[in-house]
Amino acid sequence: MKLLFIGDIVGEPGRRAVRLLLPILCERLGIGFVVANGENSAGGNGITTPLAQELFASGVDVLTTGDHVWDQKEAFGLLAKEPRVLRPANYPSGVPGSGSIVHRRAGGIPVAVLNLQARTFMPPLENPFALAVTEVARLRALTPIVFLDFHGEATSEKIAMGRMLDGQVSAVIGTHTHVQTADEWILPKGTAYLTDAGFTGPHDSVLGREVEPVLRRFLTGLPQRFEVASGRILLQGAVVDIDEVTGLARSIVRVSEPLAA
Repeated sequence: MKLLFIGDIVGEPGRRAVRLLLPILCERLGIGFVVANGENSAGGNGITTPLAQELFASGVDVLTTGDHVWDQKEAFGLLAKEPRVLRPANYPSGVPGSGSIVHRRAGGIPVAVLNLQARTFMPPLENPFALAVTEVARLRALTPIVFLDFHGEATSEKIAMGRMLDGQVSAVIGTHTHVQTADEWILPKGTAYLTDAGFTGPHDSVLGREVEPVLRRFLTGLPQRFEVASGRILLQGAVVDIDEVTGLARSIVRVSEPLAA
């Protein structure tokens, strides 16, 4: 089975790229399951119910998030009602929503998706490493295919998570930095790994935002309004080919697909 993971979707340009490019990629690459990080889909900050539904209608099966998951007040209701939208599993108990799901496409096999948030240079949450051990064991009892979106800043933390879970999950792919890394490989025990999937949206920008306000912020230290940019739209992520019996990865290939102007 081929699983496509789409890196952080930024604003309307990112959603448009998913809507227009995802069907093409699925047909061309033979994709059987799609996971996307949607925490920046609402104007660059957060996610709303209508936008989640838009992304599902575009062909996404499960949406992951990260530290911007609560930026829109609608998220509290969305996470409580829609199990296909995940928040990091290492939030304390009692927080709305879930950090994992086992989801099956019609006619397909069950796929477990786990969302965790790192702690280095990030808001403090419970230990993702300790939680990963117990949660992965629980999910593996339900299906051999387990995908992890590890949302974090530090490359060392992401690499350590991949090493710890090697052979226990199908793939560990990082999000949050919006810069696609070139270190995709199959770890020694069969887990696909990529430090960061990049982002889906306008790349003539600073991480998806208009350049000038970001430069003014760095030059002056004063607050600025960071609008979503518009130029050179790419859909970024990775395709993981997974053995349906063992759950281990056969290959991982980065994706950086341009949206025609």
